Amino acid sequence: MPNALITGAGSGIGRAIAARLVQDGFKVWITDIDFEAAEKVGKALNMPYLKVDITQRKDLLLARDLIYKEDGRLDILVANAGVSTMNHFLNLSEEEWDFVFNVNTKGTFLTIQTFAQAMVRQDFMPNRELRGKIIAIASMAARSAAPLLAHYSASKFAVVGLVQAAAKELAPFKITVNAVNPGFVKTPMQEREILWEANLRNVTPEEVIKEYLSKTPLGRLELPEDVAAVVGFLASKDSDFMTGEVLEVNGGAWIF
Repeated sequence: MPNALITGAGSGIGRAIAARLVQDGFKVWITDIDFEAAEKVGKALNMPYLKVDITQRKDLLLARDLIYKEDGRLDILVANAGVSTMNHFLNLSEEEWDFVFNVNTKGTFLTIQTFAQAMVRQDFMPNRELRGKIIAIASMAARSAAPLLAHYSASKFAVVGLVQAAAKELAPFKITVNAVNPGFVKTPMQEREILWEANLRNVTPEEVIKEYLSKTPLGRLELPEDVAAVVGFLASKDSDFMTGEVLEVNGGAWIF
């Protein structure tokens, strides 16, 4: 059975990705900084779960060592964990900037590098010309910068650059690296952001949601399962000749 690890899998997009990969026949290691959330998802899916803070290399090394001890390899890595805050650019604090970059950018870098260092030494996946696949969850904000999210947008732009650079360097080792850009996804993170945005703009949460819908040509909020389906494709054999790509999965919202 091929295996996968997902960071930030305790809720939202990460949880949906975990369910999709289990459905597709993967053994999935559920990781999250919130151990209780990881445990809940792991038990629901009957899959192993771990507490992992992606900003701490020691956590990532412990997870890597355990996976390689038990399974001997890692086929699919999904670097999904991320955070956000909101503020007007003129009021944005260094603390907010550092918090978002520490998780979204540094944490994604540490995750990809730590596991790639082991993946380059493993055998090819059965019946495939690859050793492994890495998928990072970035954001529509990495393509179209968003007001109130200057630091978040910058951190996700950086993730796209990281993915493309890593794709070039890891290609000779037969490891692919791709990214997915979700849009207005209906998750607990989005629920918090709607309230923040409403407060910062002095509008109602309902008005914020209405704007999200108006900016999405396909006319509805995105679901975590929409993102998970594309991650499932990237984890499959059908995408084996793709690397360094950034797939826009946001109902056309990034066009605006």
